[in-house]
Amino acid sequence: MPPGRGLLPATWSELYKVATERLDGDRRVARWLVEDASGGDWPAVLGEPVTARTGEFFLSMLERRLAGEPVQYVLGHWAFRHLDLMVDPRVLIPRPETEVVVEVALAELRRSASEAPIVVDLGTGSGAIALSVATEAPSSSVWGTDRSVAALSVASANLAGIGARAAGRVRLVHGHWWSALPADLRGNVDLVVTNPPYVSEAELVQLAPEVRDWEPMSALVPGPSGLEAITAIVQGALSWLRPDGVLVCELAPHQAQAAAALALASGFGAVEVRPDLAGRDRALVARLHAP
Repeated sequence: MPPGRGLLPATWSELYKVATERLDGDRRVARWLVEDASGGDWPAVLGEPVTARTGEFFLSMLERRLAGEPVQYVLGHWAFRHLDLMVDPRVLIPRPETEVVVEVALAELRRSASEAPIVVDLGTGSGAIALSVATEAPSSSVWGTDRSVAALSVASANLAGIGARAAGRVRLVHGHWWSALPADLRGNVDLVVTNPPYVSEAELVQLAPEVRDWEPMSALVPGPSGLEAITAIVQGALSWLRPDGVLVCELAPHQAQAAAALALASGFGAVEVRPDLAGRDRALVARLHAP
């Protein structure tokens, strides 16, 4: 058990040592908890005294992490590209693989002839993709959709958090995939970028417990095969994209061949799959016309 609430160590250095021990030597997480609870700069904060309020907060976070809750939810925020996003169990935890997907999408925008591109993020969750595109491609207008009202609340908080960097250029709308979008966007979208659920029901048991037991199931598993959401997105994209539009869709490496074949069969003119930082197939890039 962590130290009793009436027996708090005198300094953050001592509390850091206690947390490291309790976390089986995980110094990174122990440091993150200290930084978040103390509000101080590392390592200067280590010599400072622990107040009753900040100590209690630290211990509550430590207990949550020891119970298996993902550290991102314990902290309540997580870095994604150039943003620090609010995250909690209403949304998926932003991951490095999705950062690569955003980079692929931004590269496609740089190739676009549109001076004010319209971008759609289907299944926006925390807003990580939509807000990254809006802040890193300042000429863009971005729509983020989600069928989860709870997820949209998180995305709205994150939109408010980035303020003027995206004010007036991001709209968050409720609905399932394409049905959330207004009809006047049909045929006018320059880029669709999405991280849909793509875990099959059979694969669910293989996920780490802190993913399977904590992250929203609807954002992980779309159905028995894992391809249900990707199929709906790919097949619907053709009627929403401009003639030179592009779809960028995150997927699991073993789905790359099937997703690419689906995009070609649906009518896309050029299809490729880009790797993530580990060299694994990760982003389907489907263009209506060959470049």
